[in-house]
Amino acid sequence: MKALTIRQPWAGAIAHQTKRVENRTWQLPAKYWGARILIHAGAQPDRFATVYGEHLDVYSAIVAVATVTGCHYSEDGRCCGPWGEENVYHWELADVTALPEPVPAKGALGFWTPDEETVNAALRQDTGVAW
Repeated sequence: MKALTIRQPWAGAIAHQTKRVENRTWQLPAKYWGARILIHAGAQPDRFATVYGEHLDVYSAIVAVATVTGCHYSEDGRCCGPWGEENVYHWELADVTALPEPVPAKGALGFWTPDEETVNAALRQDTGVAW
């Protein structure tokens, strides 16, 4: 299972709010379409972000599990509501489950593979079953 590191407050907005699109400058590799992934809150915040709410202050931890359901390029960003940015790829997310207890983990750029213990700790909270 792969994880994707996303800076706060965006990771928290995916896990606990209505953000169902991840804005990226690169296209989603086809092998991840339909994949269930772990959402990892990075160690550093996005200092330009202006999202408010609870659960946005967790860093260096898996905070949710989601399914990547598609990807499209958007010139104007309006297709994905208030979360879509312009001139980037929108990675579409669905079936998002926020973890009741974040799982500490050191992340990496792009998709990365967490160790088995981290994956199992996250999936037990998502499904009640280890992977």
